[in-house]
Amino acid sequence: MTEARDRLIIALDVSTAAAARKIVAAVGESASTFKVGKQLFTAEGPQIVRELIGSGRKVFLDLKFHDIPNTVSGAVAEATRLKVSMLTVHASGGGKMLQAAAEAAGPTGPLVLAVTVLTSLSDQDLDEVGISGRVVDQVLRLANLARVSGCGGIVASPLEAREVRRELGTGFAIVTPGVRPAGGDPGDQARVTTPAEAIAAGATHLVVGRPVTAAKDPGLAARKIVEEMVSAGVPISA
Repeated sequence: MTEARDRLIIALDVSTAAAARKIVAAVGESASTFKVGKQLFTAEGPQIVRELIGSGRKVFLDLKFHDIPNTVSGAVAEATRLKVSMLTVHASGGGKMLQAAAEAAGPTGPLVLAVTVLTSLSDQDLDEVGISGRVVDQVLRLANLARVSGCGGIVASPLEAREVRRELGTGFAIVTPGVRPAGGDPGDQARVTTPAEAIAAGATHLVVGRPVTAAKDPGLAARKIVEEMVSAGVPISA
């Protein structure tokens, strides 16, 4: 059975391994999965991933691969060798690319998550890049594409999670960034909810950065979020 603390992903959005280690130590046993994204990976490379996994933590590699199928397949294969637990690709790369990513990960490799619409984007932002309609329509379109292409889940705002869960049912992970405890600063996120609201909407995993990493006591902040997830009925399976 997956514990609730395994459903909370702490974002290591820092520039050095030393800063990442400090956060991991401060969070302690309150969470087991940590996100390594473009900033930290560019600064420190795959060694920080190896270090985290070697210490018993799980890694969500959030590099959002988006390229021709062969290139993405190779990148996912390398991420699989690193033994990451989860990784991201952009759903807008198309079905062939998504299928190549899923096949490269294989049945025992990392969970391949397709990023639908970034949580910083609004309906107006989509229109600016030539995508007509609402954000939720684009999220549903890409979520369906991801599922039929073999991905294990998607990344989407918690505001769209309910519609995705209703349409796709169970057995499909929904990872939601843009989660802020009640009263928290939304920062640069345009579409946010609380942890309880995200779980109630059908999210299986929550990505949380600044509300934990910038807290006076990151371990306590993480535990409070996990408790809120449990109270909302955190799922035990994707």
